[in-house]
Amino acid sequence: MDELTTIAYCGSPPVPGSVAWNTDPILIGILAATAGLYALGCRRSATVDGRRQASFYLGWAILAAALVSPLCNLSVALFSARVAQHMILTLLAAPLVVLGQPGAALRALAPGWTLGRLGHAAERHLPAIATIGFAVTLWTWHLPGPYDATLRSDIVYWIMHLTTFAAALGLWHTLFSRMERVGSTILVSFATTIQMSLLGALLTLAPRPLFEPHAGTTWPWGLSPLDDQQLGGVIMWVPGGLLFTLFGLAAIAVGLQRLGSAGPDPVVRGS
Repeated sequence: MDELTTIAYCGSPPVPGSVAWNTDPILIGILAATAGLYALGCRRSATVDGRRQASFYLGWAILAAALVSPLCNLSVALFSARVAQHMILTLLAAPLVVLGQPGAALRALAPGWTLGRLGHAAERHLPAIATIGFAVTLWTWHLPGPYDATLRSDIVYWIMHLTTFAAALGLWHTLFSRMERVGSTILVSFATTIQMSLLGALLTLAPRPLFEPHAGTTWPWGLSPLDDQQLGGVIMWVPGGLLFTLFGLAAIAVGLQRLGSAGPDPVVRGS
């Protein structure tokens, strides 16, 4: 089976000039409800200031654009478009949403809501959980079998997006909430850099195309299936590796600044 025999969630594989927007009313309704609930929570919260709200809404807008814009339809034809969609969701939308403190807005709507004992017990292991969880979801949905399934089943397609975005939210929450723990931040950043770069390199350097549904969908765009796969690998390899490397370097800079501000040990006088 070389080409898609079912209609994917984002439509049939487009050709140049026929790329369509995603007008799914259920998706649009969920996106609108999410923004509305956040706005209501912010009105009841004293901790989510205007700058954080702006961050959330920008992240929300990027998230919505990645899901409803022609990028959705284009991702049916091109593996590289799907990778670009994932990078937009995980590297742009997710950190901006996290900076908007949606948890604080949720707690304002439901004051009795709490992480509970399990959440507090897992706090110590949060860096490892977040790092491994993000790596597992990223690798899983870029393996041929699971990837192909997302183009044949709407349920699997949305499981992919929900798990990938949730894992990205967990990773960025871990990084932003633990900036004062420099060692932990560096480990999470560079571990993520390594795994994303490795996956990107494997996709880029693979000697043959790995994704059968794109065997006949890339040619109208001037790309062979292997060219398209290599482009997707580069899109993951460079931006992802660069961003998390910069984050790790920023954590090192914070650590060095703290060491400098602490100053040298005082000299014991009279010795």
